[in-house]
Amino acid sequence: MIGMNKKILVIAASIIVVAAIVAYSYIASTGTKGTIKVSGAWALYPMMVKWAEEYQKIHPDVKIEVSAGGAGKGMTDALARLVDIGMVSRDIYPEEIANGAYYVSVTKDSVVATINKNNPVLSDIQAKGVTRQTFYDIYIVGSVTTWGQVIGRLDVSDEIHVYTRSDACGAADTWAKYLGKKQEDLRGTGVYGDPGLLEAVRQDPLGIGFNNIGYAYDLQTKKQVEGIRVIPIDINENGQVDSQEDFYDDKDRIVEAILQLVYPSPPARNLNLVTKDKFTGSAKEFVRWILTDGQAYVEEAGYVPLPQETLDEQLAKLEE
Repeated sequence: MIGMNKKILVIAASIIVVAAIVAYSYIASTGTKGTIKVSGAWALYPMMVKWAEEYQKIHPDVKIEVSAGGAGKGMTDALARLVDIGMVSRDIYPEEIANGAYYVSVTKDSVVATINKNNPVLSDIQAKGVTRQTFYDIYIVGSVTTWGQVIGRLDVSDEIHVYTRSDACGAADTWAKYLGKKQEDLRGTGVYGDPGLLEAVRQDPLGIGFNNIGYAYDLQTKKQVEGIRVIPIDINENGQVDSQEDFYDDKDRIVEAILQLVYPSPPARNLNLVTKDKFTGSAKEFVRWILTDGQAYVEEAGYVPLPQETLDEQLAKLEE
């Protein structure tokens, strides 16, 4: 009888252990426990931090580690399985897909050209705007070198100080795509990261750069960041900023312009989350939440929501 009791206890203990393993596996697979590592695009970094904070409130046993470093780093880390999720703020290249890159789009934002608030021809630029061709001549050809040339004034000879990104990133890729080129074609002094490029222009009255709107506008006030002014694009190239082109004063207005497809695309673009092969386990549950409940925080964080049809397509893709 004693031997039988011992056998029953052993069997019961085994059942408990197996049940615990199954329960732990279920918890891990449904995103309520474990660590999720995320790296990549500066464009998505503020949004991802917000998503991580809110997700961890409802799943306190989940730890989400988020780091920025550029879209290139996000893709490289994801393909090397150094992170569970890579943040990529540009189109995914065919060769990356061939190497196992699997992605879903989660929100939208834009890249804007920026200058210092003390630029010598600021009032002219705000009234006339700058055409795509002029940006091309500054960043690609290098034939426009003074601020006087930008606004057609021969009496202004101040030199343009051109800044670009030194890191492989979605912002530079998107800005170059708007100009019909690639990031490596952009002229200028290379500066690391969105915050670094913003600061370079903020410190230089003759500087020109480009930033994701999440960095060019203050999240709290919705106004352009202190020391910086966003350059209006003369979309119809008639030499002035018309009322339908005048939406740069605050973040809500430019977001609405992106939603209404008034602001050019590019530089407006989708932001993506990438992994190697397929999203699984905790990472998959987190991404599913981002595409559903997490969308409630998109506009609050200053980003542009994707249409529901697009979100539904991304959810279906997640389950493939």
